[in-house]
Amino acid sequence: MKYAIVESGGKQYKAVEGEAIEVDRLPVEAGEKICLERVLMLVDGEEVTVGTPIVDGIQVSTTVMDHFKGPKLIAFKYSPKKRIRVKSGHRQQYTRLMVDVIGKPGETRKIAKAEKAEVSVAEEAEVKAEKKVEKEKAASTLSPKGKKPAAKDKKTEKASATSSPKGKKTTAKKTTTTSSPKGKKPSSTKTTKK
Repeated sequence: MKYAIVESGGKQYKAVEGEAIEVDRLPVEAGEKICLERVLMLVDGEEVTVGTPIVDGIQVSTTVMDHFKGPKLIAFKYSPKKRIRVKSGHRQQYTRLMVDVIGKPGETRKIAKAEKAEVSVAEEAEVKAEKKVEKEKAASTLSPKGKKPAAKDKKTEKASATSSPKGKKTTAKKTTTTSSPKGKKPSSTKTTKK
């Protein structure tokens, strides 16, 4: 496995061919190619090259995939007896880089295995998403047990049972519960409306 330790924005990242790294935001557009020239260490199988401070003649060629924001961090300054409460939030801006080639300037090499692996992973994800959608559709038409169609609500069944087909007036029973002030058991009373 070939990888390099690269410096970008004062921070160090492990760059592996065919994988993405997330660095602090760079002033470039998505789709552009960038060469990271500050390579601090290069590992190619058993061979390890450590720079003093950088490895000469080696660079990491990358492609900008997209820009995104990191998670929101909240800073809260608090002084209890001085009534100081200062709340502020922050979301760091990042750039996602796809590592294309680690090597000498001008060197080009396509990573067939990594690209095929990414394509197959994407295809598997699409198939799983389609199966999930089909299961959700099937589950929405079935009850939780999965055997019978979903039943109507009990409220609608009761309402249809109390209404008369000929338009006659019917009485609806309403139950109310009241609690006694002394903490005794609540009593229920039945009232009828006409």
